[in-house]
Amino acid sequence: MNRSLLLVAATGALAVGALLLGKPPPPPAPPAPVVTDTSHTVRRPEDPPAVHTLPRVSAEPAGGAVTMYGKLSGGYVQTGPSEAFAWLELQARPPDAQQRVPVSLALVLDRSGSMAGRKLEDARHAARELVMRLTPEDRLAFIDYGTDVRVHHSRKMTPEAREELLSLIASLSGDGSTNISGALEAATEALRPHMHEYRVSRAIMLSDGQPTTGLTNDSDLFQQAHRLRRDGVTISALGVGRDYQELLMRGIAEQGGGFSGFIDDSSRLAEVFARELDQATSTVARQLELRLDVPPEVQHVDVMGMASYREGNVLKVPLYDLAGSQTVRVVTKLTLKTEQTAGTLALVNARLHYVDVVRDMPIETGLQLSAQVTNDMERVRAHLDKEVRVHATRALGTQQMVAAAEEMKLGNKAKARSLLDNARTIFGTSADALSGELADVHSSQAALQGAANAEQEQAESRNLLKKSIRNFGQNNTY
Repeated sequence: MNRSLLLVAATGALAVGALLLGKPPPPPAPPAPVVTDTSHTVRRPEDPPAVHTLPRVSAEPAGGAVTMYGKLSGGYVQTGPSEAFAWLELQARPPDAQQRVPVSLALVLDRSGSMAGRKLEDARHAARELVMRLTPEDRLAFIDYGTDVRVHHSRKMTPEAREELLSLIASLSGDGSTNISGALEAATEALRPHMHEYRVSRAIMLSDGQPTTGLTNDSDLFQQAHRLRRDGVTISALGVGRDYQELLMRGIAEQGGGFSGFIDDSSRLAEVFARELDQATSTVARQLELRLDVPPEVQHVDVMGMASYREGNVLKVPLYDLAGSQTVRVVTKLTLKTEQTAGTLALVNARLHYVDVVRDMPIETGLQLSAQVTNDMERVRAHLDKEVRVHATRALGTQQMVAAAEEMKLGNKAKARSLLDNARTIFGTSADALSGELADVHSSQAALQGAANAEQEQAESRNLLKKSIRNFGQNNTY
């Protein structure tokens, strides 16, 4: 359960308590109903292996950069309360070996006091390597920040500009607090004048800590990243060292459409900056957003492991920019209440919006996923899709891994172990297909057991979060 939900639950409990104050106690509540697996998706020990495979539904506009595939967890859903899963996968077209997209970048480096020493030295080295790899067709703005934000405006990488930037980078020294919001705003303003010339504008932000000036609330920073992305700037957020807030960096990257990095060893920064440049110069689709429409029978949609928000009746899922051949998988859990007893029910209408970089134009594509309604539970089980069953089981187990990572971070080893046991049990229902996920859980359990101090537990918490992001089908982390 996330913190927002816990807060809502706690607030609701306090409100009810206030209403009941001074009144006689209510009669005992009836016993809770037995909870059953109304999706029929997670395999029970007595179930035979699923053998059915539904055809994929696909959508690809003529000449588009991204193909979208999808299908449901089964061909049938049952009458009354139930659950189902929908799987969607987006795949970018293969890269053109002859095509390199010129880019407009903003490199945003933390020079707060905590960066002094090895981290700042490695950041300077990585920045120099990035500057040396840029071509005369590319532009770079350089922003360094502590309490204040210093902006060195965007310039094409002429030999003269390159030398000036290298000199500026060499002169950086650690000082002040951490003004992430001010630095991101400055990066956008530096990139904005050149957006009409460049199809890819990307800010690469590095920090070693949590924000201490400017916007310091996570949700405010997420909203800022979301707004800047709508303005046309992709934001990658990289944390270095051991004190940064990994969930903050992940959230900024999710809302900014870029990559996140959890980098304990600052000597890896040059490699990560190089990968960021490769990602930017091979981008084929940007500003991707998945929009999900569902009928009244779908009472709740849980986009598993990914940020989402609702506008009216549409659930929107921001996705990261895709380079050639990159993919992203989206698994959603649908909570249903179906009155009809037969016939076809359209459960999900999925529409993908993005900007095709090569064609420099907005694209929309969509598909619809439907199932037959039945009151025969055995028919539902008999027509489960074996591929989506695995995706759903992986996502359910990975939710337990994410919760375990948070408990590790808080120092609750016993709770973390219990959640990892849950993950192992869930993955074990599809052990052959999810052997890699089971191995990840086993290694995390061993690392937690062998952790000698809080620092080692924190490191394993980050490792577990990285594994979780990958398990959810996202390929935008280092």
